[in-house]
Amino acid sequence: MHLDEKPVLRVENLTMRYGKGCPRCGDSLEKNRCRVCKTVWALNDVSVELFPGEVLGIVGESGSGKSTLMKSLYFDLEPSSGRAYLRDYKDGEVSIWTVGAAERRSIKNNLMGMVYQNPVLGLRMDFSCASNIAEKIIAAGGRSAGQMTERAAELLEAMEILPSRMSEAPRNFSGGMQQRVQLSKALANNPSLLLLDEVTTGLDLSVQAKVLDLIRKIKAKYGVSILLVSHDLAVIRMLADRTIVMLDGKIIERGLTDQILEDPQHEYTQQLVHSLI
Repeated sequence: MHLDEKPVLRVENLTMRYGKGCPRCGDSLEKNRCRVCKTVWALNDVSVELFPGEVLGIVGESGSGKSTLMKSLYFDLEPSSGRAYLRDYKDGEVSIWTVGAAERRSIKNNLMGMVYQNPVLGLRMDFSCASNIAEKIIAAGGRSAGQMTERAAELLEAMEILPSRMSEAPRNFSGGMQQRVQLSKALANNPSLLLLDEVTTGLDLSVQAKVLDLIRKIKAKYGVSILLVSHDLAVIRMLADRTIVMLDGKIIERGLTDQILEDPQHEYTQQLVHSLI
């Protein structure tokens, strides 16, 4: 990771609000809700950069805006305002939120992979594991059945799923295995950006450790840049190079992960860190 390189992802002034907003929103927000017009500011002027080969952790309590940020980037939600640039799309010169539906599908299928907290959002539970991966490859223009089968086998093996289970449906799998199938699908087209949204929440500790170890191996093997959302600082400590801390839709602190965990500046970050000790 070199911070002088061109970022893989650059987000500028991202705002997501539910409600029209009013002139008083700036000075009458109670947490992230305007006392006057009741508008909720799920994201409020958020700017982020992610560099090649880096894992950027995003931490904060429920409702802080972490998942809204991820879903905005993956086109699941439409931001109220802001810009986002990908290094591998138009050389990072055109905001991905300004383009039409066909271009968005192409960006989503070729340049990004997403792993949701709830595997039901990322997988077709009745399709086989191999078919889930093939679906992502077909969406990006792949047509060779042989190559798709080969790619599915390679990715599932990398996730430590037995070849004999390739034709099984994810609904038969445990939560940890479903997350591994989601990871395989997300990596199908060699994306430069991987979005991981609370991927270990709800898993047993031993399964969590296994999934986290796999994510570490993925980073080493595929050189992908990762945006990692978690409310768990232990996960962030294990994986993230840099970390941003969110509260009420805003970034309140950012820096190297070690620095944030060892010398937190903001009162909220201090509470988070002390709750981990």
